[in-house]
Amino acid sequence: MGAMLQCSFGMTPTALVVTVPLRPKCGNMLMATTMDMIPGTNIPTFGMCQSLSNPTVASATSAAMGVLTPMPCVPVITTPWAPGSAQVKVMNMPALTDNSKCMCTWGGNISITNPGNTAMATVK
Repeated sequence: MGAMLQCSFGMTPTALVVTVPLRPKCGNMLMATTMDMIPGTNIPTFGMCQSLSNPTVASATSAAMGVLTPMPCVPVITTPWAPGSAQVKVMNMPALTDNSKCMCTWGGNISITNPGNTAMATVK
């Protein structure tokens, strides 16, 4: 919880949201796992999307005679974050680390720009 995310096609950073209240905490923050990838729940919008793979951006760009026209970001994520921690498990799932990444269907590479918590913890 508290990690800042950025999408390579998004225009603004956003904060990761951990929604499972029974998770262990590290530094008084809920710990995230590689399965915290639900768009709109764990991963909010990145403002405006600039990916031409996104149909709304492609359509708006076409209507603007080829001038890139960003449209509202609606992340579409279908695979978990990778890699997760090889040593730390949270409720039997790999913990999310600052080098974890996930991909948006529209081609965006979502990365963690600030882990939000730098405390080290050992969770079994």
